[in-house]
Amino acid sequence: MRLLTLRDGTRDGELGIACRDGARLVSASRIAATLQAALDDWEHVEPALRELADAAEHGRVATRSLRAGDLHAPLPRAYEWVDGSAFINHIVLVRKARGAEPPKTLETDPLVYQGGSSVFLGPTDDIVLGDVAWGLDFESEVCVVLGDVAEGTTREQAERCVRLVCLANDVTLRNLVPDELAKGFGFFQSKPATAFSPFAITPDELGPAWRAGRVHLPLRTTYRGVLVGDPHAGDAMHFSFFDLVAHIAKTRSFGAGTILGSGTVSNADPARGVSCLAERRMRETLEHGAPKTPFMEPGDVVEIEMLDADGWSLFGKIAQKVVGR
Repeated sequence: MRLLTLRDGTRDGELGIACRDGARLVSASRIAATLQAALDDWEHVEPALRELADAAEHGRVATRSLRAGDLHAPLPRAYEWVDGSAFINHIVLVRKARGAEPPKTLETDPLVYQGGSSVFLGPTDDIVLGDVAWGLDFESEVCVVLGDVAEGTTREQAERCVRLVCLANDVTLRNLVPDELAKGFGFFQSKPATAFSPFAITPDELGPAWRAGRVHLPLRTTYRGVLVGDPHAGDAMHFSFFDLVAHIAKTRSFGAGTILGSGTVSNADPARGVSCLAERRMRETLEHGAPKTPFMEPGDVVEIEMLDADGWSLFGKIAQKVVGR
């Protein structure tokens, strides 16, 4: 089941369901007005949504054309947006890029930060850049949308908390990061609004690719019209989503609709490319003594998607253009 949110002039949009071809949709507002409303009453609402999805797929109800520009992020705003950094290769490379050492607990204790969640970008919304000197970078990620998570939820209990899976472009202003982190209080100005894929899908849509709390498929990023990376999002994910859920729930609970990110998908094999420019620049520095690739500029376009084994775009495509303020 592939859920989406249509722009309808309101903050939270209208809940819809996408057909598998990604070209048709049906409104689900008679079942739940918004995705958040569906998540709040998931046990009762999910069966009705699945019935409608099946009817739309097989022509038993009328559908209409789907245009990515008509879509919000699946959750246009969320109660919480917590982003991890579960790919160790990414942590090592970006820390090198800013002259910082990885934490001593790199392999035993996940890194997370809490991002802004009152305004998200839709899959085709522009990235507005106030100053090129800030060092705009894309970050291609996999995310899960959670149901209610009780404080003390364990790794073994975490699977039942995962409702949906989606993709994100968690953009970063790299040149603002060092001074912010030097204050010892985390990211803020360096983390503008995050964009999400057109569809948030139930884990069963992934088939055998969803196992052990990971999505075992490549994540494709195209930048300036060129494929720059297709790293595998499965085996290289050191901490699974189940590990991340247990980590964030150690001391508090989370409400339905919380979004939890994997962090930038990254593989050690250079042949798999990159999911952010910071990694490319660090590899260039290691090879040539200095980075050659500039950060993003107005006019640049980044596209992020994930294909299943049959070539279907599971989440639809994030396709964003950078524009000046």
